[in-house]
Amino acid sequence: MIDCEGVTKRFTLHNQGGTVIEVLSRADVQVAPGECVALTGASGAGKSTLIRMIHGNYLVEEGRITVGGVQVSGADARTVLRLRRETLGYVSQFLRVVPRVPAIDIVAEPLLTAGWHADAARAHAAGLLTRLNVPERLWGLGPSTFSGGEQQRVNIARGFARNYPALLLDEPTASLDATNRDVVLSLIREAKARGAAILGIFHDENARSQVCDRVVDVSAFRPVAT
Repeated sequence: MIDCEGVTKRFTLHNQGGTVIEVLSRADVQVAPGECVALTGASGAGKSTLIRMIHGNYLVEEGRITVGGVQVSGADARTVLRLRRETLGYVSQFLRVVPRVPAIDIVAEPLLTAGWHADAARAHAAGLLTRLNVPERLWGLGPSTFSGGEQQRVNIARGFARNYPALLLDEPTASLDATNRDVVLSLIREAKARGAAILGIFHDENARSQVCDRVVDVSAFRPVAT
């Protein structure tokens, strides 16, 4: 479902004389339906970079990335947007939303895009927010003033609102207490059970051991110094 073959990523630092930094070199990562794979490695190893390339946020210098048979590397914006709407969910580390949009509408938005009736979408969103212990008094408010943990739970609810065939998770249990971490792990297990292919960054070793089938050390794809 998620297939990265020989993926290389370089960044050019234009404000530092055009210095080129190669972050990943010939990375190979595959995730099958119903599988959860964890990316590990030291800070700066390229874990988030790989996640963002799969999501289409970063360009791929070399190699190929496909998700559900759709080639992401080199795809135009319309193809990437369609992939995100229909196939590829993403829970990032940070919630970035339009200001003053109520939390319940943020969670419901992927369902509305998929053609759900507004009442059904909001009801499903309410169920997820309840499950993730976001107080009902906050549902009608924009989450910009929420605590970090509350924002993360809104972010998770949005990412799991639809039954995406593939999911990218960037530290989904960060900023969460033990109770809400367990809820997120349950959501991951349920997504696996319905056949979702999940690729995630899990710094929490205990969480990783509970839901991940395999671990890929991204440090293995660091460029060789010359």
